[in-house]
Amino acid sequence: MAQSSSFPHLAPQPVIYLVEPFGGSVRRQNANMPHIFWDDAVATRGDGIFETILVNNARPVNLERHLERFRRSAAQLDLPEPNPEQWRAATREAIADYVRERGGEDSAESAEASCVWTMSRGRATTGVPTAWLTVRPTDPEDARLRAEGVRVATAGRGYTVDSDASAPWLALGAKTLNYTATMAALRWAREHGYDDIIYIDPRTERVLEGTRSTVLVVKRGNRMRTPKAGPDVMAGTTIQAVFEYATSQGWRCASKNLYADDLRSAQSVWLVSSVRGPVRVTHLDGAALPEPDNASEIAQLIDASLAAQDT
Repeated sequence: MAQSSSFPHLAPQPVIYLVEPFGGSVRRQNANMPHIFWDDAVATRGDGIFETILVNNARPVNLERHLERFRRSAAQLDLPEPNPEQWRAATREAIADYVRERGGEDSAESAEASCVWTMSRGRATTGVPTAWLTVRPTDPEDARLRAEGVRVATAGRGYTVDSDASAPWLALGAKTLNYTATMAALRWAREHGYDDIIYIDPRTERVLEGTRSTVLVVKRGNRMRTPKAGPDVMAGTTIQAVFEYATSQGWRCASKNLYADDLRSAQSVWLVSSVRGPVRVTHLDGAALPEPDNASEIAQLIDASLAAQDT
C-alpha cells in the first residue's frame, strides 16, 4: 500500500495507522486524506498525549518503557488506558509497511525512523477520543547535531512547581501535546545563536531538563548523573535505558539534584532523547566546554544502551 507522490522533490509520505482507543480496530490511513475533524481537541486545545519512539533496523527501541509512560500519561489526563497489545501490534505493522515501502531492511533509507503515538481527547461534538501513530524519517538535523554538538543556553522555564500537590491540574509527568512554550523557547534559542535550552530553577540554579531531552552529566571516575525526576523534571525513558546498561559496564549512575555549577565543572554534558540520541553540549551560555578524551566512548555507550533495548 505504498503512497508515492507525484512530486519527486517532496519527502516520502509517512505511514499512518489509526488506532481505536477502546481496543477496537487498527487500520492504515492514506497520508493524503484528513483524519482529524475541525473540533478535535488536539487542534483546538492541544489536549492529548504523545510518545516518540526510535525505529532502528526495523525495530522499535525501548518500546516497553515508552508504553508504560504512555499509559501513565493517559491516566493523568483521564484518557482511555492504551491497550498494550493493540499499540505493540499497530507499531510493528506500521514499521513493517514503512520498511517494505522504502526498500526493505537492507536499505539505508529504512535503517532509522521516528514513530510517534498520539492520543487526543477527541471531538467536542462526540466526546470520543482519537488516536493514531505515524512512522516517518528522522530529521536530518538530528544527525548534524549528533556530529557537531549543541550550543545551549540556561534559562528559567517561566514557572516553578514545588510539588505535585501545588498544581495537580498540570498533569505533571505526563507527555502532553501542549508544546507551545517548548517551541517558543526553541525559536528564542535559535534567534540568539543557540541550538537548545537547559531549563534551570532561577531561584536555586537547580538543573531541570532540556526542552525535549534529559540532561546527562558525566563526571570523572566513571560517574554519570542526571537530574532527579519530580514535578518539574520528567522521567526520561532513554536515560533509564542508559543507566541500566552503563551500570552493567561498570559506571556508577545516580539521579540527584544537579546545579548550574555541575554543568560547568563536568567532564562532559549531554542532552539525551529517544530519537535524536546523545548530543554533547559544546557551549554553555556562550562559553566553550572542553571536549573530553572519552566523548566518542560516551556516545557509543549511549548508542549501545539503546541497541540493547531493541524489541
